[in-house]
Amino acid sequence: MKQPNNWTDLGCDACLRGEGLDFHFSMAFQPIFRLSTRSVFAYEALVRGTHNEPAENIFHSVNDDNRYRFDQSCRTKAIKLAAELKMPTFLSINFLPNAVYRPELCIRTTLTAAETYGFPIDQIIFEITESERVDDLAHLRNIVEYYHARGFKTAIDDFGAGFSGLNLLAELQTDIIKLDMALIRGIDRKKPSQSIVRGIMQTARDLGSEVIAEGIETKEELEMIRSLGIDLVQGFLLAKPAFESLPEINYNF
Repeated sequence: MKQPNNWTDLGCDACLRGEGLDFHFSMAFQPIFRLSTRSVFAYEALVRGTHNEPAENIFHSVNDDNRYRFDQSCRTKAIKLAAELKMPTFLSINFLPNAVYRPELCIRTTLTAAETYGFPIDQIIFEITESERVDDLAHLRNIVEYYHARGFKTAIDDFGAGFSGLNLLAELQTDIIKLDMALIRGIDRKKPSQSIVRGIMQTARDLGSEVIAEGIETKEELEMIRSLGIDLVQGFLLAKPAFESLPEINYNF
């Protein structure tokens, strides 16, 4: 994979300042809930503008020239905020596969941020954004294996909506598979979606991976997800993302 022109190791301060970027951003956090224990399993860090503007307002400024710096800044900002909020659970961070050129170098900023701000490495999950096209699956497999070796958990995000689909599961062994919300929306009324999710659940069990259903908005969707054997859920029914803070959980379900 081609190395970026502006390749350099970035320190925590440089990442927080967004050096090399001509835009600024922050993070919101949304919980991932474990139904069996009625507790928060993790908080996902979600990109937002500095005044809580939608992520789309930020991503349209990301390109091949600044992708690496943006990815590193996302990791540092998420870890710093999680430490300041005294997050007691896993922190789930999305990463852009095409921004990781050599995992042993790209991970340095993450390790430094975790040490600098006092956030445990074994509480970090890296979510692979499947909606970003990845042509070199061997490179992505190398990233996942390296992250596992360093003590991080990994997840495939938005599974079922991206470019690779089942091929990605055949190539990667991630700890978690996150089902795209398009599969979950109205699943209580959609027999085909139910059948697909059952199949994914069987595959996940065979691979030793957990499944997260994201985009839960109704009690009916939640009950169907529960009946399909999914224990980890995320969505507006439980809590909306909170800007630079940990949201309150809706336990009325």
